[in-house]
Amino acid sequence: MRCFCLLLFALLLASATIALGYKEDPELKQCKHQCEAQKQFGEEKIRTCIQQCEDYVREKQRREHGGEGGGSTTFFEEEDDDLNRRSPIERLRECTKGCDRSKQKERCQSRCQETYEKEKERYEGGGNPVDPEQEYQECRQECRRQSREGGSRQERCEERCQEQRREREREQPGRREGGGGMYMYEGREREEEEERRQQKQNPYVFEERHFFTGMETQHGRLRILPKFTDRSKLLKGIENYRVAILEAEPQTFIVPNHWDADTLIFVANGRGAVSLMRQERRESFNIKQGDIFRINAGTTAYLINRDSNQKLVLAKLLQPVNTPGQFEAFFGAGGENPESFYTAFSNDILEAAFNTRRDRLQRLFGQQKQGVIIKASEEQVRAMSHHEEGGIWPFGGESKGTFNLYDQRPSHSNEYGQLFEVDSSQFRQLRDLDIAISLANITQGAMIAPSYNSKSTKITVVVDGEGYFEMACPHISQSQSQGGRQQRQQQGAGQRGYEKVSSRLKRGTVVVVPAGHPFVAVASNNQNLQLLCFEVNAYNNEKFTLAGRRNVMNQLEREAKELAFGMPAREVDEIFRSQKEEFFFKGPRQQGGRSDE
Repeated sequence: MRCFCLLLFALLLASATIALGYKEDPELKQCKHQCEAQKQFGEEKIRTCIQQCEDYVREKQRREHGGEGGGSTTFFEEEDDDLNRRSPIERLRECTKGCDRSKQKERCQSRCQETYEKEKERYEGGGNPVDPEQEYQECRQECRRQSREGGSRQERCEERCQEQRREREREQPGRREGGGGMYMYEGREREEEEERRQQKQNPYVFEERHFFTGMETQHGRLRILPKFTDRSKLLKGIENYRVAILEAEPQTFIVPNHWDADTLIFVANGRGAVSLMRQERRESFNIKQGDIFRINAGTTAYLINRDSNQKLVLAKLLQPVNTPGQFEAFFGAGGENPESFYTAFSNDILEAAFNTRRDRLQRLFGQQKQGVIIKASEEQVRAMSHHEEGGIWPFGGESKGTFNLYDQRPSHSNEYGQLFEVDSSQFRQLRDLDIAISLANITQGAMIAPSYNSKSTKITVVVDGEGYFEMACPHISQSQSQGGRQQRQQQGAGQRGYEKVSSRLKRGTVVVVPAGHPFVAVASNNQNLQLLCFEVNAYNNEKFTLAGRRNVMNQLEREAKELAFGMPAREVDEIFRSQKEEFFFKGPRQQGGRSDE
């Protein structure tokens, strides 16, 4: 346990020193705080960690005031060029790792710490500059390691990293590119301020950095988006929905588990097989790209990637049934990793329930240590893949277990794109969820018509490709400065303005489009853009297009057009009827319009 605590202390000390930018000495306070934040460790280990923090600070102060120096050559004192480019923190970590192989581990760690102090003074004294950007990136990595839950906690931690970087740059005035390996950071604060402003003005876009990893092994991972309301109260209408992306390497097995959430799943890539358990039967079916299927809350399920080359990628929409917006995975099968929920029960209960000796039960629930996603042999994969595509849904009725979007006739199609849609009238498993699903495949360089939903909020996942989107939003406009609104009103611009919400789109980006908000997406010139949409509140929803052959403005009476637009109806018609295509059009670049976002 002592070795463990020393290692934990070294890591926490390193992150604390990064976060504080080597100022004065609140390192002790920060180190203690990070010890206490390790909730997964017992009280005794946390106390030991805190004691190590206190011992370190006392020793540091003693050396600073007592003038102790010298010491044998260590990892830090090598003259390798690549080594000299590393920060003292990185070199402390490397040195500490090297001590694990030493017979005199504690003495080795002490030498590492002494040399670290010297290196830190040399860096701060002008020998090699401390790079605020490098420290900032290390601080962000530490935030992500310590905040598995993601969401607002991680964002607050990263904000502190930004503040600490600004402090470091202020401590190093006059730094310019070129002189003695110095770096230039002019404009950094303006860039950060612009980034924060954009995040506040665009709460509808979620990128890779917003996800956190729920479970991961070398064979795959599950990435989860935090609650939508962690980002903005504007998303309260979809608070009880969560998005997750599962990625599994070829020929892998996901350990049986159940969730306290109804789960709707789209197969974005690859081929697999799913098995669902009820009380006295098992139903299995194969899945392929384009399939949609549902797993009810509480249903034990497992799946495999049955392909020998392709990664299996599943986009999931979860609707928790216990606590709004929160869900958990429960593993019965398992051992130490994943931990089986059977181990929460007392040995007496387990012995009585299974009518089995304790030693055999301990072996059963202590054997698995490989994690949730594990490698399977070809024979095992083959044995679990002998199912028809689809299969019979195990919960009553005649509906198949899967519904493939690509097998359906598109609701809109031309040379600029295709739209595939499914609702509860076609796939009964959507009925009680009140969700419809669509997939738009926009041809490279083309665009989808500006449109809006009457009731549905679209949770859009970029399945493939790149592009950008634009959306008209009144809510963000209301949050802008009072002065800006007053100026618009004084100029007669009306009582409410709209702001353009826009962002680049790439694979894995998630965009929320609230009901009533006009939205348009454009594919890049290099590849098609595929958008998967989970449409929440689908019952009696209508989709209104705002441009194209069947746009809603064409339905206005002649007099209404003249009154509404303040110009002759003939001119209004010339504009709104000039686009002959429907739903998918040439994009701005194809028409010689904008060349960049």
